[in-house]
Amino acid sequence: MSWLPKSPKARRRLWVVAAVAPVLALAVGLSLYAMRDSVTFFFSPSEATPEKAPPGRVVRLGGLVETGSVVHDGSGQVAFVVTDTVATTRVIYRGDLPDLFREGQGVVAQGAFLPDRTFRATQVLAKHDENYMPREVADSLKAKGEWRPAAGTPGS
Repeated sequence: MSWLPKSPKARRRLWVVAAVAPVLALAVGLSLYAMRDSVTFFFSPSEATPEKAPPGRVVRLGGLVETGSVVHDGSGQVAFVVTDTVATTRVIYRGDLPDLFREGQGVVAQGAFLPDRTFRATQVLAKHDENYMPREVADSLKAKGEWRPAAGTPGS
């Protein structure tokens, strides 16, 4: 055992580190494993491919509500189209929409894609004043060259 330190104090430290390291690694591993379901990814309609956002996986979809696409049915279900000017995605939501939800405005919907690539939203978030657009939506529009600064400032 020539690799062990000669000092009894140093040996004790080595044994403590050798005992604590696996326990700490196990705790970190279990924590990361437990949190894997709480991570929600954000996609724009053009980024939401079946490979990145498979049916049934909870994601956030953001973009602009396409003008003329909002359809209310009698049962409280609302269908609308979210676009990033490159692609569009049909969204179905059952419930009350935020008061500030409007056509042509930024929106983020949380939910999952159905097998037919329709997005079933469980939550819809809208802007909170006339200068706000969700940061993810603004960044996505900037990356596509469609950002209109007069329409809103990200994160305001």
